[in-house]
Amino acid sequence: MTPSLLVAGAAEDEHEAMAFDVERLLELWTDPVPADDAVAAEGFARLYTDPVVVNGVPLTAADLVARARAMQDALERPEREVLGVVDAGDSVALAFRLAGRQVGPLETSAGRVPPTGRWLDIRIIDVLTLTDGRISGIWMVADWLAALAAAGAVHLPDRLEQ
Repeated sequence: MTPSLLVAGAAEDEHEAMAFDVERLLELWTDPVPADDAVAAEGFARLYTDPVVVNGVPLTAADLVARARAMQDALERPEREVLGVVDAGDSVALAFRLAGRQVGPLETSAGRVPPTGRWLDIRIIDVLTLTDGRISGIWMVADWLAALAAAGAVHLPDRLEQ
């Protein structure tokens, strides 16, 4: 299924190119990562500089491969849905959902969550900096609250007092 995209200032024919790039990017994270480390790293190196700076921390292509494998080990058959894309030339903001049944440990901003077998849905915003057509920097923010509640890692009261 091709996601519907919001691309600020883009002509109709540019939507197709952006949709392909976004899909290719998300496929790296949700499609099975090749077993061969070098082949997997080469796939990431096509879209990312090596290293790429993620939330202020430089990561190599091998680091990205390890992160993608960990995420795929945590979520069975991960699903993705693009919510919006804003293209500002040398930076792109991408809002999307990532969901799946949690079958392995999941690293979150609140710490490691052991496997629960429950369906988790995470909303994510990535602000990507592009250099020579590849991602050289990422500021990433994820809304973990609903996923942590679904995993039983946090308890949300039925009603918050005002």
